[in-house]
Amino acid sequence: MPDMSDRLFFVIGAPRSGTTLLMRMLNMHPDIYTRPEPHLMTPLAHLGYYAYPEKAAFDPFQSHQGVRNFVADLPNGEEDYLDALRAYSDTLYGRMLEPTGRRYFLDKTPAYALVLPFLKKLYPNAVFVVLTRHPFAIFSSYAKSFFDDDWPAAEAFNPVVQRYVPAIAEFLADPPERFHHVQYEDLVADPEKHLRAICAAADIPYTDDLIEYGDKEVEGEGLGDPIGVSKHKRPTTASVHKWARNVAGNDERIAQLTAMVQRLDDADLERFGTPRDALFTPLEDVSAEAAHKAQSQAKKWDRYAVERRALLVLRRNIHDNALGRTLKKVRFYCDVLLRE
Repeated sequence: MPDMSDRLFFVIGAPRSGTTLLMRMLNMHPDIYTRPEPHLMTPLAHLGYYAYPEKAAFDPFQSHQGVRNFVADLPNGEEDYLDALRAYSDTLYGRMLEPTGRRYFLDKTPAYALVLPFLKKLYPNAVFVVLTRHPFAIFSSYAKSFFDDDWPAAEAFNPVVQRYVPAIAEFLADPPERFHHVQYEDLVADPEKHLRAICAAADIPYTDDLIEYGDKEVEGEGLGDPIGVSKHKRPTTASVHKWARNVAGNDERIAQLTAMVQRLDDADLERFGTPRDALFTPLEDVSAEAAHKAQSQAKKWDRYAVERRALLVLRRNIHDNALGRTLKKVRFYCDVLLRE
């Protein structure tokens, strides 16, 4: 079994914070191999010892108690449990990496930001690169990308700002040894400077090829930004204050953003890179004409956008309408027919 203790490279960031862009740039490095969002670590963090799923095909409370009691009687306790988890992930990461001959496997899965204490405990010698972005830019892009710009629906489904800012800020307060933090706005403004710092943290040489990420595709199928990052071949600052143009003069959205950060801790916002008193500053530079133009632009109708809109329409009142009732019946009969 390969030892992956110092051969993993984690890019950490909230959804829509630019992690796909950074992954694409680092994918250009001859020492790094990556694939789209493996999602290996989040299930491991919820097997019962550290946390457990609220809904599963077993009683999570009994599983939690059982595994805690079992691990307590192992010769080395929690360390033996971590060794077992590491054996699983080392096998998968290692066997994916080994045929490539590369030094690092890079895992970019945004949900890992919500299990960082576990991840740091499991792989303390891994390289951790944290990418943060203006919280309002994150949410605006999230709502636009996944909810057809329906802000209330996006926040009701997943309050990304309230979940990710505290989790990442806690990690930034006590980072591991092999670590680098960069803000998206700084990365796209001066990519060479920050890519050099990232390479230094990983003890690998910097190459100018990293900036021209459009020259190489990421191998494998998976999740991630299927549209935005492919529009360009190198980093651009075009999206830095796009959120501000979509918010300026819109009282409903300003009120939603204000409420969104109301309960966030000042220290967390500071560590994340956007102090509370600077959150709305970009709005001051947006002209009424630019705001009107941005907010009145026609919606795009590429395949990805059409799929998202169709899903949003179909999911509306899905538990109370005829379509939902029909799908529940179909699922019931499928479960009966396919049961082993």
